[in-house]
Amino acid sequence: MSFVTLVRHGQANSSARDEDGYDRLSDLGWQQARWLGGHFRQTGERFARVYTGTLRRHVETAQGIGADCAAPVMRDARLNELAYFTMAQKLEDQHGVAMPLDRESFVDHLPVLFRHWQDGLLHDIPESFEAFEARVGAALRDIAAGDGRALVVTSGGLIGMAMRIVMRLDLAALAHACLAIENSSLHRIQPLSTGLAMTQFNAVPHLEAPDRHFARSHI
Repeated sequence: MSFVTLVRHGQANSSARDEDGYDRLSDLGWQQARWLGGHFRQTGERFARVYTGTLRRHVETAQGIGADCAAPVMRDARLNELAYFTMAQKLEDQHGVAMPLDRESFVDHLPVLFRHWQDGLLHDIPESFEAFEARVGAALRDIAAGDGRALVVTSGGLIGMAMRIVMRLDLAALAHACLAIENSSLHRIQPLSTGLAMTQFNAVPHLEAPDRHFARSHI
């Protein structure tokens, strides 16, 4: 069993309104990833294994980090994000809940979307809430069971679901946690004999210097 460090991808195309359009790092996202990689090198952080989802923003973030790891990066589709834009459009089409246009409306929108999703009220969507929870749990357990420290580059919704699984969060707490997760943030999970434990949440040590505060972002 080993420590698992989850990293949310760097800032993506925040002006997008669909899955494909969102899936690429902005210039700021690349910089966040490079700064995080610099932090790892400065602190002597080495990983036995590095994983990403198969999404472009995951792969690009891992490239920007350039983690010290002798093994090749492994891509695992179980680490891909929930289909937020697709489900938001379904929520609007099927229930008249408008897709958010800014962060303030997104904060109100996400819990509503999650409730409809969990209750099975969204039809013709890529996966159910239960299927997403199951694949995240399976991926997390498989990675934690491996040898040596693992770095996992993924997305905010997946990190939130990992927290739900580890900390037994209810739906409201899950949505609240997802809204707080910053781009390129660190989250650490430690395996214990009693199960997985969350030991770090939403850390951004590479962005804490005063001249980097501008680079902190959520969307």
